[in-house]
Amino acid sequence: MARFLVIAASSGIGQATVRLLKEAGNSVFTTARDDKKITPDVMLDATDFDAVGAVFKQAGDIDGVVNCSGSLLLKSAHLTSKEQYHSVIDASLTTAFATVRAAGKHMSKGGAVVLVSSAAAMEGLANHEAIAAAKAGILGLTLSAAATYAGQNLRVNAVAPGLIETPLTAALTSNETSRRFSENMHALGRLGKPEDVARAIVFLLDPDNNWITGQVLAVDGGLSRVRPKMKA
Repeated sequence: MARFLVIAASSGIGQATVRLLKEAGNSVFTTARDDKKITPDVMLDATDFDAVGAVFKQAGDIDGVVNCSGSLLLKSAHLTSKEQYHSVIDASLTTAFATVRAAGKHMSKGGAVVLVSSAAAMEGLANHEAIAAAKAGILGLTLSAAATYAGQNLRVNAVAPGLIETPLTAALTSNETSRRFSENMHALGRLGKPEDVARAIVFLLDPDNNWITGQVLAVDGGLSRVRPKMKA
């Protein structure tokens, strides 16, 4: 049995990850900003470097950590306010950096760090400028941190989901027109489920997969790489 820390465990992907980890017999320590969706072990502002470090101490000797923090803003750059931009950057990139920073300090025996990027960081999608910037930053962070911490056997990888059906994306997925358009952008013809991403996260966290680092696994139904045949 392994022990894992799940940051932002109240998110759709976070909840699915916790469930799969526990079903496999693992111990899981959870955080969330509040207790509206789940009852976390600790409530955490994951942008606070010191608070994230403290959580690592509370979680104890862990085999891996995943940061599921994020947000969604679909606006072109000229319509995005400074406040909105900073909110998006903080939710995804700052929390990811805080996670890597704390892992580098506290996971001295090694283990796994998994970050959540996005297919929007690898494919030009209109009106995704802020979120694409934040998620692309996570790709760079993943590669650099994997190089920095390889010597202490700390593996750093990321998943890059396509459009996933969660409460965060409900405004898109509940509208039939936008949903059909989004489905057609994914080569496999459907939107993702939280479990699709959670299974990839669990794979990267698994101590048995300890020769994988510096990788970005696209869990996106082909969105970032594949162009299917046009339907008649």
